[in-house]
Amino acid sequence: MAGKQNVTYILRCSDGTLYTGWTNNITKRLEAHNAGKGGKYTRVRTPVELVYLEEHETKQEAMSREVQIKQLSRKEKDRLIADAKEKQDFS
Repeated sequence: MAGKQNVTYILRCSDGTLYTGWTNNITKRLEAHNAGKGGKYTRVRTPVELVYLEEHETKQEAMSREVQIKQLSRKEKDRLIADAKEKQDFS
């Protein structure tokens, strides 16, 4: 995945926790997270692994979906990730 796109994503951190965010450049954002320059939460939990990704037409849609995912329980997030893995490989 390269270039500018509006995406909502979930990362699995080195401690097993999940981090949800949005960006318009997933490649650059992943590099920042793994360099310890991403979100405050991930800075001490590197390396991180991309486990879920949704593309959106607009920044507003991506941001809105980020909020929706953050409100899900861990079990619901795990189900979302598992369903996505069946459709596309993130490993």
